[in-house]
Amino acid sequence: MKVFISSLISGFEPYRDAARRAVVALRNEAVMAEDFGAQPNSSQVACMQGVRSADVVVLILGPRYGFVPAGSTISATHQEYREARDSRPVLAFIQQGVDPEPDQRAFIDEVQAWEGGLFREGFRTVEQLQDGITRALHDYTLAKAVAPVDQDQLISQAAALIPAERRNQSSDTSLAVAIVGGPVQRILRPMQMEDPRLGEQLEQTAIYGENRLFDRTKGSAVRLDGSDLVVGQDRGASIRLTEQGAMLFLLSLEDTASRDRMGGFGGMMIIEEVVRDRLTAALGYAAATIEQIDSTQRLTHLGVAAHISGGEYRAWRTRAQQAASGNSMQIPMGQQERRPITMCIRRAALRLDRAPLIEDILVPLRRQFSQG
Repeated sequence: MKVFISSLISGFEPYRDAARRAVVALRNEAVMAEDFGAQPNSSQVACMQGVRSADVVVLILGPRYGFVPAGSTISATHQEYREARDSRPVLAFIQQGVDPEPDQRAFIDEVQAWEGGLFREGFRTVEQLQDGITRALHDYTLAKAVAPVDQDQLISQAAALIPAERRNQSSDTSLAVAIVGGPVQRILRPMQMEDPRLGEQLEQTAIYGENRLFDRTKGSAVRLDGSDLVVGQDRGASIRLTEQGAMLFLLSLEDTASRDRMGGFGGMMIIEEVVRDRLTAALGYAAATIEQIDSTQRLTHLGVAAHISGGEYRAWRTRAQQAASGNSMQIPMGQQERRPITMCIRRAALRLDRAPLIEDILVPLRRQFSQG
């Protein structure tokens, strides 16, 4: 596998050497500007060609922004990042404990805000950087490996967690996302499921975490339902966790802006951006939870199922379509049965390939509804 190392070169040599060691230790090929030699084109053209030839890009950001080539408004490293981000995985490593230059701070903010499936990690020392790159590349390799487990079993079990459809017009529209890990085995002991600290951590993460699922203005509760741990809000989102590490998310798709603008008719719409946001949060929350409860990676694969319930008489729109429509709409007169969207993925793909995973779920969901 070819891995392009993108960073400032001058003054950053020890970190680039560490990146090279990490890449080569896993028997990958490091693509670096230092190795290009004499080129008929400019060095930046050669670097952009190196980005395009790579399978993965490792981006290392320190405090300095670097040289801005003639005819450009951004640095060479910044150009490489923008070239890579829409076409291949980017593993970004951001130096901690330093004071970035203003342009570099803006660059770092851009990288951290990008929701395209970037892997991001901080580092302080050369050793931390090398270890972080080694782990990230190892996980990416696992994510692309051929699955040895029973994929059909995982998919069936994930689909079975999805609640039965409520086929009536008064039902609230909600997104159900189920994730089942395999090989299927017990990950959490009964004593762990009853430990208040587990439920409290799940609850706090759902309210205040990076992948927030709960409404902060509402109360929430933690309870055991048989052997399952359930964290939820009254008439709101809920999370179910099983001893096998499986998770079920039930998330409202209510769009307050559309409801307020169109009165009761606003609730007859499924807004694509709302679905995307809920799906992104659920998958991010699941990735973090799986790392917490199964740090030794006994689960190597994940069956994923997603379904929208209560949407029989709803139409699908983007926010732009909703804004352009005025208050007009066509109410679908019932639609065909909608089955859950299912797939089986490597565990690491939930972290490293989340953006394409979201699209692979969102697009088939959209096709199940009339475009209002």
